[in-house]
Amino acid sequence: MKNKEVYLVTGCAGFIGYFLCLKLLKQNKKVIGLDSLNNYYDIKIKKQRVSILKKKKLLFIKNNLLNINTIKKIIKKNKINIIIHLAAQAGVRHSLTNPLDYVKNNIEATTCLLESCKDFKIKHFLFSSSSSVYGASQFKKSKENYSTDFPIQFYAATKKSNELMLHSYSHQLKMPVTIMRFFTVYGPFGRPDMALFKFTKNTYANKSIDVFNNGNHSRDFTYIDDNILSIIKLINIPPKKIEIPGSNIKNYKYSNAKFRIVNIACGKKIKLTKYINLIENFTGKKTKKNFLDLQVGDVQEISANINFLNRLIGKIPKINVEIGVMRFINWFKKYYRIE
Repeated sequence: MKNKEVYLVTGCAGFIGYFLCLKLLKQNKKVIGLDSLNNYYDIKIKKQRVSILKKKKLLFIKNNLLNINTIKKIIKKNKINIIIHLAAQAGVRHSLTNPLDYVKNNIEATTCLLESCKDFKIKHFLFSSSSSVYGASQFKKSKENYSTDFPIQFYAATKKSNELMLHSYSHQLKMPVTIMRFFTVYGPFGRPDMALFKFTKNTYANKSIDVFNNGNHSRDFTYIDDNILSIIKLINIPPKKIEIPGSNIKNYKYSNAKFRIVNIACGKKIKLTKYINLIENFTGKKTKKNFLDLQVGDVQEISANINFLNRLIGKIPKINVEIGVMRFINWFKKYYRIE
């Protein structure tokens, strides 16, 4: 791609959005960041991220995605032709009690954004989906062509719905779309509702941590730098046809979509108990554990097959979980001024 690209990053005040914008700005890209700055988690952290990005020359727009005319004006005025859509209502457990938040912020908002693209030539639309769409699959390594028809949380159901919506718009508009299925992303300046942040905070406060499934969870933990590097590389290689490795071409024989699904992960499964041990090692404190049963909506273990990702962008540096957790703890101590 040439240097005339203008990027819209939705959810720019979020964890992944912040680091993606930071990387693009360091590459002297023109970036427009959009975020509603909702209070799902500590808005102070979101405002701090935005403040840093604005100093790096991010054009920040505080807004949601629920008004098509407003979004069209933003795209037209700024001549946006690359969209990385990260904005969403996150959180598996929150979806169990507040499903309408996900209808508005995932289904309706994404529809409005896609409708806004109709009048413009979008070179590449990248969407942040989730490993949660794989449901309670018992496969050791989830592949992009595996069935995602049986999500076990409403959050995952909305992400699966978004994927289907994006295929239909790609077919209609001939718009290249990449679906990025993120696995558990972690690192400094991360989300306070994620396990690493909560566990570290409670450990330093001498409070107990809730360990669901009696600690028998396993996750594919992906360090933020690796996640961002994958996105950056994918931006520059929009799909030219349907790209779902191992899928049956009969299922989409008559589709004109330029549509790709790719796992973005480390490709290694780590037990939650090891994760907790690392927190103890790097904080120098013993955690007080409150062991609980498997929670409704939780998947016991999941890991990604990343062969397709590696074919697309080559093998990227993999920050192992020991280094990743250490970097987070170091950031946490500095951020909260812990001696």
